[in-house]
Amino acid sequence: QVQLVQSGGGLVQAGGSLRLSCAVSERTFSPYSMGWFRQAPGKERFFVAAIMWSDGNTHYADAVEGRFTDFRDNTENTIHLQMNNLKVEDTAHYYCAADAIHYPIGVPLLGDYWGQGTQVTVSS
Repeated sequence: QVQLVQSGGGLVQAGGSLRLSCAVSERTFSPYSMGWFRQAPGKERFFVAAIMWSDGNTHYADAVEGRFTDFRDNTENTIHLQMNNLKVEDTAHYYCAADAIHYPIGVPLLGDYWGQGTQVTVSS
């Protein structure tokens, strides 16, 4: 059973930085893509970023483009989300996700597997 174990997150002032990490429990698991979603209270889950495992290409939501970086640690089968210049509107519960296969429906990440989630709170 593949598990995604998240770490990081917390409370930061606007303009600050945080890093989230997501480790895959099964070292032999090679996903098609991995990335992040977030969900604010009372709102739907929202795609944030994804990295394609085969070539390292990344995709970002417009709201985080240029501020967030999704990158992979090959040796640890882990991804990280570096979040810079955080805004109050980035406050949400962040979830790591992975797709085992490619879904040809025009989205980089759907979520076959999910992490436990971690809270990011940005204060003004």
